[in-house]
Amino acid sequence: MTSGGRSSRCCLPGPGDLRLLATKPAHGYELKSSFELAVGDQWGGLNIGHLYQVLDRLSRDGLIESERQPQQVKPDRVVHHLTPAGRAELDRWLSEPSVRARGYRDDFFPKVMAAVRTGDPAALSGVLSRQRVHLLKELHGLAEARGLASASAVESLLVTAAELHIRADLGVVDAAEKTLTPDVLAAVGQQSPEAAAPPETAAG
Repeated sequence: MTSGGRSSRCCLPGPGDLRLLATKPAHGYELKSSFELAVGDQWGGLNIGHLYQVLDRLSRDGLIESERQPQQVKPDRVVHHLTPAGRAELDRWLSEPSVRARGYRDDFFPKVMAAVRTGDPAALSGVLSRQRVHLLKELHGLAEARGLASASAVESLLVTAAELHIRADLGVVDAAEKTLTPDVLAAVGQQSPEAAAPPETAAG
């Protein structure tokens, strides 16, 4: 299910990372700070070590160029800027729709399958009820985040997206309760390999 928690993450190296340099040249920590300021807590902080790995990859691909700038007191800083190829790649990325990974992969669904295979309605009910409580807590947390006066327009949009995902996840829990009835669980239990196996015969 979609998590409203705050995790530290950064997207994998690719055209999307060029967006950090779309407006002006910048060094690593400046990129990190400007991105986190724009999106707030909902996205989570960028890992600076991974960010530098991304910049190295973009440099090797010829999408950015880097210039070392000396400083009087602090160590030299490396400022990065888009190349024409990088600008063209960013424009291409922006012109395409975002495509989701194929299939529905979520930690919640294997739990549902495992509970169904037990054939125990109480086990399934427990999985579904605990998931609903967790999602409702996340919604409450997002409501508090929305109330922050300092939230930017982008951060507000991220909160809205998270809310919509969580409400959709609640819909999946509701659908599971309606679809996976005790009769369905009993039928699944009868179809399990254990139920289908022939009884062992006594040795002659």
